[in-house]
Amino acid sequence: MLNRKQIVDRHHPIVKKIEPLSPLSIGNREFGFSCDFTGLQTFPEVYETPLGTQSNWGWHYTGGHNLYTEKDIVFQKYDTYGRQVNYPMKAEGKDEAYHWLRQNPHRLQLGRVSFRFFSRNNHVIRADEITDIYQKLDLWTGTVESEFMVDGVSVKVRTACHSDDDVVAVQVSSPLLEEKRLQVFTQFPAPDITHNSWAKATHPDWENDHRHQTDYQSLSDKAGLLTRKMDQDQYYVRWDWSNGSVEQTGVHEYTLMGDGSSDHLEFSVSFAPNKPAAAKPKEVIEASGSFWEAFWQTGAALDFSESTDPRAMELERRVVLSQYLTAIHSGGTLPPQETGYMYNSWFGKFHLEMHWWHGAHFPIWGRKEFLENSLEWYQTILPQAKELAESQGYDGARWPKMVGIDGKQSPSPVAPGLIWQQPHPMALAEMCYQVQPSDEFLKRLQSIVFEAADFMVSYAHWDEDKEAYVLGPPLIPAQECHYIHESINPPYELEYWKHGLEIAIKWAKRLHVPENPMWSKVAVSLAKPHHEEGVYLAHEKCVNTFTEKNHDHPSMLGALGILPGTLVDWEIMRNTLYKVKEVWDWESAWGWDFPMCAMTAARLGERDLAVDFLLMKATKNTYLVNGHNYQRPGLTAYLPGNGGLLTAVAMMVCGWKDGSDHQCPGFPQDGSWSVKWEGLHPVL
Repeated sequence: MLNRKQIVDRHHPIVKKIEPLSPLSIGNREFGFSCDFTGLQTFPEVYETPLGTQSNWGWHYTGGHNLYTEKDIVFQKYDTYGRQVNYPMKAEGKDEAYHWLRQNPHRLQLGRVSFRFFSRNNHVIRADEITDIYQKLDLWTGTVESEFMVDGVSVKVRTACHSDDDVVAVQVSSPLLEEKRLQVFTQFPAPDITHNSWAKATHPDWENDHRHQTDYQSLSDKAGLLTRKMDQDQYYVRWDWSNGSVEQTGVHEYTLMGDGSSDHLEFSVSFAPNKPAAAKPKEVIEASGSFWEAFWQTGAALDFSESTDPRAMELERRVVLSQYLTAIHSGGTLPPQETGYMYNSWFGKFHLEMHWWHGAHFPIWGRKEFLENSLEWYQTILPQAKELAESQGYDGARWPKMVGIDGKQSPSPVAPGLIWQQPHPMALAEMCYQVQPSDEFLKRLQSIVFEAADFMVSYAHWDEDKEAYVLGPPLIPAQECHYIHESINPPYELEYWKHGLEIAIKWAKRLHVPENPMWSKVAVSLAKPHHEEGVYLAHEKCVNTFTEKNHDHPSMLGALGILPGTLVDWEIMRNTLYKVKEVWDWESAWGWDFPMCAMTAARLGERDLAVDFLLMKATKNTYLVNGHNYQRPGLTAYLPGNGGLLTAVAMMVCGWKDGSDHQCPGFPQDGSWSVKWEGLHPVL
């Protein structure tokens, strides 16, 4: 058995200076809190990555829940083999309603919890005046230990999040407390999105105090309750503390003032949609420690420590930190947003085409319950998904791409035209079933699988000339730089359509229920991916795939790698893989593209190339001190990259269901890689 604690202990993130891109985070799958080098959110102005406090329950609608509906915007009509289908792609003069629907509901920044330090002459200490920074995120316990010097005086802080409740607990030790030169305050931003571009709407709005209300109620001399109200939405924040008193110091700011009686202060801050109970910091810290120790002691583990390849320890670090980060940010009851609970991307909504990348690794790493949490959510939006399909003249349920908790598609110049999110819940459900077969599980999720399949066969069009079913137009592939009215038969989508329909057929047989006969008919008659000059094109009409469209996602590779490749010629795909490696603009690629390419290489037996892709030196394949996958300014955390890394590594170590030996088919066999592992399951 592997020494799991030793593996984890090698990779605790350690911070010795201000890391503007790398705040550390704690959380419990439904809630996340990120902190700067002080262990709280004291100096957000020196961090490029916003310091977030977010949850799966904290959402807001500007102006109320139904200020605008789809009836208030314009839909564009796209010819779909002789009939017109509506998609909300452009504002066309309905800008206010269009952008409101894109931005609402949006995930709330629930509040900032910060220190305020004073010098001996009573000026507020700046970040650049603090010295001797040493901070460690103890992955084994989920606690952040922070030490630093303020005005020559030591401060020690421990920060943790409860494993079940949305509570941040803090223990502080410092002579500054006795000198009354250390305070703690909580502050609340306005709830609205203030910019139509999500890239410029990532930071909270601290200006518009009139747009929300904060009421304080004293519960005792050591507890208080804050009620937050904004339009039709509200939530609660409770403080419990060991000594001192709370005073209002701003319109939406409350400060805990120490009484100077001790050099030690403990407090907890609880966030909840309903009034939370009292929380003791010691119990929070103990709950965190128990959860994370159990997490690391169960599921799969990998050890690369005896490898001689100089990249091995960096890969092990990425693997360990990605497990921690995806557990917090991607394992909850809703599909996660790309940035998790760090801050809002795409206005805090989640992108269902990213769900596979966030969560596919959980079952094959022996943690399927982390994925089951969010798979159940598709049941709740099934009525909306069926309504969307029907509005476009299709059967079954069409899953939206960019969506909030209400399950409604968001207008967008791209999102409504994508289809590759459609088979995701089918594939993810099958992965869960494969690692732990259960009739109860099949029955619970069968409507998700069957309704999704009904849409897929309704969407596919029979082409008399090709004597095959085709996909699109209108369609935007996973490589989003293609026109909706031109794209037809992208390889990845074709293979995924077949894969999803075959899953639906298997589920019907397992459940002993009749299948829709169209599932088999379409699955066996889909068009083959188009290739020219020995390589696959991005889609059938894209003759400039490797000259002008050689940027963004090389998603044609996903047809063999992510998927088993039953429609593709493996040698043509090998040629395509090498062509992509040669000519692709890797600075334009995204974090999950690198593990996608690694999976394709592994399936093709290109072991060295698999590792090279996975660890390629490229900006968007950067993994920061905190373990997050950096993409670019404004997108400094990208969890699909972390999840994709874990899925690719599992495949490279344990192989796939059919056609691999399950003994490291994705790593070189020249002795440079020593891979010890336990608990992994093969990929489908």
